[in-house]
This record gives sequence, C-alpha cells and structure tokens, in this order.
Amino acid sequence: MSFSSDEVNFLVYRYLQESGFVHSAFVFGAESLIAQSNINGALVPPCALTSIIQKGLMYVEAEISTGEDGIERLIDTLSLIDAVMPDVVTSRKQVESGKPTVKAEGEETQSEAAPVEPMEIENGVEIPYEKARVLKGHDSEVFICAWNPKQDLLASGSGDSTARIWNMTQADPHVEVLKHCIKMEGKEVPSNKDVTSLDWNCHGNLLATGSYDGFARIWTTEGKLERTLGQHKGPIFALKWNKNGKYILSAGVDRTTIIWDASTGKCKQQFAFHSAPALDVDWKSEESFASCSTDMQIHVCQLGQNKPIKSFQGHSNEVNAIKWDPQGKFLASCSDDMSLKIWTMEEDTCVHDLQAHQKEIYTIKWSPTGPGTNNPNFPLVLASASFDSTVRLWDVEKGTCTHTLTRHKEPVYSVAFSPDGKFLASGSFDKCVHIWSTQSGQLVHSYLGTGGIFEVCWNSRGDKVGASASDGTVFVLDLRK
Repeated sequence: MSFSSDEVNFLVYRYLQESGFVHSAFVFGAESLIAQSNINGALVPPCALTSIIQKGLMYVEAEISTGEDGIERLIDTLSLIDAVMPDVVTSRKQVESGKPTVKAEGEETQSEAAPVEPMEIENGVEIPYEKARVLKGHDSEVFICAWNPKQDLLASGSGDSTARIWNMTQADPHVEVLKHCIKMEGKEVPSNKDVTSLDWNCHGNLLATGSYDGFARIWTTEGKLERTLGQHKGPIFALKWNKNGKYILSAGVDRTTIIWDASTGKCKQQFAFHSAPALDVDWKSEESFASCSTDMQIHVCQLGQNKPIKSFQGHSNEVNAIKWDPQGKFLASCSDDMSLKIWTMEEDTCVHDLQAHQKEIYTIKWSPTGPGTNNPNFPLVLASASFDSTVRLWDVEKGTCTHTLTRHKEPVYSVAFSPDGKFLASGSFDKCVHIWSTQSGQLVHSYLGTGGIFEVCWNSRGDKVGASASDGTVFVLDLRK
C-alpha cells in the first residue's frame, strides 16, 4: 500500500468542500497546491475521506474482536480517536478477550442489529418515492440548483466542472451538459474546477454560471456557450442577474465585485472595496447592489461611483450572505458570529440585531410577500438557516422570531419560499428536504434523499421543489395532488 501527500491533501480538500467549509477549502487548496496535482476530481466519489476512515476503523475493530484463537468476539464500538491511540487499542484487546463470542448464523444472541432509523414525521407527511424524480449524471457533489423562471428547466452546478440543464417538461427528462473548459496550449480542456453559482435571467433564455476557475459564463437553454467573462483572479463565489437582464454581478476570492454587460461580456465596473474575499452579492436596484465579505464588512455600491454609497459594520465574524427585501428597503445579513442583522440606507447601525441561533448562520431568504409583491396581503417574512440544525422565521417589522423549525438533525444549508409565500422548503446535511407552512410553522411534507442537501428551490408555479446533494444526485419533488 502506498499513497502520496497530494492524495491525502485532495481528500481533505474535498471533505472540507462537502462539509460546507467552502472558504477553508479554498485556502487549504491554495496552500497545498491542489490545482497543480494530477488528480482528476471527477473520478473521486463523494465522501471518499470518511469512507476510507470508516474502513480503517472497521479494520481496527476487527483486529480487536478477533482473538489469538481466531474466534470473533462481540466488542463495544470503538471511537475514531481511540482507534488511533496504540495504548487504547492494546488495552481493549486485553479487555475484549474476555467477552462472549459472536454467535454463528442461526444461533440465539443477546445482540440485536440496530434498526434503520425511520423519518420522525407525521403520518401522510412523507413524500412517496413515486413523487420524486432522481436525476443522475453528475460525477461529484452538486452545490447549486435553480429553476428557469419561464419553464420547467432545472439547472445544476457541480464539483465535476459541469453545469447541467434538466428538461422536466418531458416524461423522460432530457439533459444538456455544460462543460466548463479552459484553454491550455491552444486546446479546450476541462477546468476540473467546481461550478458553485448559477442564475437564470428574467426572460429564462440565458443561464449564467460562476466557477472556481475564475470565469463566469453565459449559456443558452440549449447548452450553447454564449459568453465567457474573465477578469476575476481566482474563484467566483456568487453571481446574480439584475432584474431586467442587462447586467450580471459577481463576487470573487480576489476581494472584488464586478458588474458585467451581459450583451458584450465586458466588465462595466470592478469594485475593490473589500480587504478579504467577497462572499455574496445582491442587487438593490438595476444599477446598485450590496456585497459582503470575510472582512466582516458590507458595502452598498452604485454603478459609476468610485466608492461605496453606504457601508455597514457590526458583525464580528465573516458575513456569509446578504439579501435585500422585495422592495429594496431592508438589507438582511447573516454571519459566522451567529447573528442576523437588518439594515436600512437611512441608518448607520443595524435596525435589528437578531440573536437566537446557536451556531453559524449560513444563508437567509426573504418571502415574496408584502407591499410591492404579487402577494401584498401576506406579511413580509425572513427565513434564516443555521449550522445549529434549525430554521427560524422572523417578523422583521417587530424584530421577533415567529417560528423555530427544529426537525433537521444536521446543518441546514438552504431555504426557499414558495412563489405564494405560504410554504418554505429547507435542505440539510441530514439528507432531508422538509417543507413547512410559513403561517403555522408545521411540517407538511418531507423527503429523505441519499446525500446531504446543498440547495433547494421552487419552480415558478410552486408545484415542484428541486434539490441538489453531496452524492452527485439532483432530485425533483412533485407536490401536485
């Protein structure tokens, strides 16, 4: 048996990505020169590091449980830390030598196999498997997915250096594979970099993708590459179309944000106001936006202005996500400092400092409700998803938490409101997608997938939920009766 440091580093890098430590993964990848290794990441299966560790742990347990006489004995489960401590293993061998032997097949034994843990949900809530369409094709974890606003086309972006467009209007879904390539020695070769952000324009005819290779790209619904946008120096963490589809906004590890002219693929303006990687961006209007960073700062910028028109300080750790409400009045931000803050352009300090989560808050979403929306008679709600395994719904006017949604057992990476605002989908690394009533906070639907959930999204009609997972699967839940 032999292995190299490059192989170990790659498995650690992939583990960090799969666990949601995107920024730690980038830093580790840069320092260990992952990009210069000859490892084809598309061939490495998800959860490779934990899989090989589990096999090693099983080997140590087998070594302990098998006596000098060759007979296997029942043993207590060994922890991973115990397994790497020689003194513990030696003492366990001595202790376990007195344990009863494992019964041969057919003999009675006091030890029972642990039952498969069922989903703890009410009767009739679990979505039947015939209502779920599993889409396979990606060779690595799928970080992101998004529905086309005009038709049932689901886009997904993966660590296999591709995006895919799944046509769900047909009984047998057709897929377009969008290979992200770079030029090397005059040839187009796969970038072998993750596709971690994507967004459809308002017309539904163009898809923008952002990749760790530092390029943004614009594609047609047929999978044709229309434009390649290259000015970032390093991975792109976020990108968004503005509402009229004229501009694309991107944020990168190079500490900058860029507004691109979608029709030409040219940079309209690059903003270099952050002192650390820019993690998220969101449009306020057609030509103004907010950005956040690991530098704990939030800047509001305007096309044509050479400095921020507003800056917000108050977070004590990196700011993971920012979102303007539907009217562009409130700006919500969430952070590794476990707080959720609400800002307005009229105030220099936050108008609400919401502290209820017990761990980092990964993402936030506003409901499509309230004044100026298609659902003006329903109140505006903010949802927050945290590594403490909970989702919280907030009344922002009052600054109070209206519901705490607690069924997930692992970090929650994504939340999405239905188009009418009546339901909220949440996705967690416990492999579950839950769908909740936003009015009552009750769980109304659940589905157990096969991998940790990175992203959930609703189609424009509100009758399908798409989700992307760490095991390379994408699935669509049909919520029609």
